[in-house]
Amino acid sequence: MDKIEIRKQIDEADDGILSLFLKRMELADKMAAAKKELGLPIPDREREREILAKVSEKSGDMEPYAYYLFSALFKLSKTRQNELLSAPSKVRTQIENALSAGEAVFPRSGTVACQGIEGSNSQTACENLIPRANIVYVKTFEAVFDAVESGLCKYGVLPIENSSSGSVRTVYKLLQNRSFSIVRSTKLCIRHELLAKSGTVLSDIKEIYSHEQAINQCEKFLSSLPNVKIIPCGNTALAAKMVSESDNPHIAALSSHTCAELYGLSVVSDSVQDSDNNYTRFICITKEPKIYGGANKISAIFACDNKPGALYDILSKPALLGINMNKLESCPVTGRNFEFVFFMDLEASVREPHVISMLENLERSCETFIFLGNYEEV
Repeated sequence: MDKIEIRKQIDEADDGILSLFLKRMELADKMAAAKKELGLPIPDREREREILAKVSEKSGDMEPYAYYLFSALFKLSKTRQNELLSAPSKVRTQIENALSAGEAVFPRSGTVACQGIEGSNSQTACENLIPRANIVYVKTFEAVFDAVESGLCKYGVLPIENSSSGSVRTVYKLLQNRSFSIVRSTKLCIRHELLAKSGTVLSDIKEIYSHEQAINQCEKFLSSLPNVKIIPCGNTALAAKMVSESDNPHIAALSSHTCAELYGLSVVSDSVQDSDNNYTRFICITKEPKIYGGANKISAIFACDNKPGALYDILSKPALLGINMNKLESCPVTGRNFEFVFFMDLEASVREPHVISMLENLERSCETFIFLGNYEEV
């Protein structure tokens, strides 16, 4: 057969597959009604194993592919039955409340809690996210949450991950333990410089101050200074301010060029970070869940059973809808042996068909599922 004839037969086979698939899903609807009437659970692993055994026996060399195909059919069938039978879940209620509370356009003004001081990267992120922000500076990430929870500030801005050093675990832990919603995010290109008082040269420096994330991002440069003490502090802007106010001529800060100008410091070296492709993502949080127009990113934290196939089952749910997962990171659970929670980001909107049902399915399948928000990244 030539290529044209083969394609014609493929088209005919595809039409047949589609017709049978639609018939099978229609039967899944009827089975859902029967299970509801009889009070039976949706999953039936014994029945699935019977079918998979028969498929494997009949498929010959194509057995692995046939097994995968029918496993996917089972997932689709159970997803459909969950949509039809399950009562509204916690995540659906949360999302519906957030949609009703949100607006078409994200506000351009408001009072914002920000960890750091004038000149910090968090300040720049605040201004990117909310251009006319009234910024209230606080000392810690937890204090950002406290300021929003108390009503002192409407919004909070926090770093959540860096392209070089990964997620900011402290922020994720706060999101996990406190009920807040991510409503917007932004990425900043971060460039670190070694700053000191005018006239200072590299050989004069005996101590360098900075935030631990900046220290991690400049590890190669710092390792070339074995006799210099590296001291973590609250943030990079605070490090620059400390150096500018100190009488010690032997200290320096890893900070930004903006802070050099702001605090009257000189650049000792501008080639200190490990990678020029160094970005930090910042999030804007609110106490009340809201979803604004343009939301195209979903974030969640989940934990699943520690058994074979459990994580695959979770990851297959967005994949079946063609949703891209652009972040999946595991984090060990403190005090529990080799158990993990996962940080997940999806490229999707809850306004798209079947996305809320998919999130409900995730919630039912996970030991823990925390919906952090559906938001736009700017």
